[in-house]
Amino acid sequence: MATYVVGDVQGCFAELQDLLAIVGFSPRSDQLWLTGDLVNRGPQSLETLRFVRSLGSSAFSVLGNHDIHLLAVYYAEQPQNHNDTFDALLAAPDFPELLDWLRRRPLLHRSGNNVLVHAGVPHIWSVTQAQGFAREVECALRGTNFRNLLRIVYGDCPRLWHGPGVPTGGPTGLPRLRAIINYLTRMRIINEAGRCDFDFKGPAHSRPEGFKPWFDYWPSSETRILFGHWAALCARTNRDDIEALDGGCAWGQRLIALRLEDGQRFSVPSRLRRAGADA
Repeated sequence: MATYVVGDVQGCFAELQDLLAIVGFSPRSDQLWLTGDLVNRGPQSLETLRFVRSLGSSAFSVLGNHDIHLLAVYYAEQPQNHNDTFDALLAAPDFPELLDWLRRRPLLHRSGNNVLVHAGVPHIWSVTQAQGFAREVECALRGTNFRNLLRIVYGDCPRLWHGPGVPTGGPTGLPRLRAIINYLTRMRIINEAGRCDFDFKGPAHSRPEGFKPWFDYWPSSETRILFGHWAALCARTNRDDIEALDGGCAWGQRLIALRLEDGQRFSVPSRLRRAGADA
């Protein structure tokens, strides 16, 4: 039995199949973990959702920012962006069932010393705290009033978990849930106080003054954090305990898998011919 962790698929279903063929993945004996952003940008988001859902308990996927955007478009009538690739999804007869399955995915998956999350875990929280905060959002998305959250999910505020005017324990109400989502699905760089710069999407060396990659603040630990989201990192953190897995497949680069048991990486080239890093 092996566990394969795959970075952001973003609708690159053909490449996912290429990658799983290389590693010899079998849903009867192996597990597939995905860092979120199953959909958007690539051409086969529908096929990707259908496939991952069909794997049942053999697959664990956390929610990414593009997944949450799709939920907001469908359930809360939020506008699409000009470069979204949701048309085939929205027209599919099984789309309601697929979206109901998607909104029930976790924000964070923890198994032993391994933590799977889309963007990362801010240093202002422990892993245990992050797990509890993620559960708050998951309960809201699975509850009867989940559309209320999706109507206000966009936005950068509150900008600080702890700060002037913020109650002890963090923000409250719907702004609290939005802050949790932002940290776990949108974070790349952060300052010491816990403020993120959500506009920054470039390589780590070009970050603005006063900010660092979130993992530069993270203390060394036996816990291994597995994340995607930041394609401009080129899937490197220079740390053994924090694994970046977004290979930028939707931008013409590579789709990456990590085998947890021995740390070996596998990858396949993108079939797309475009470049960028807006993950």
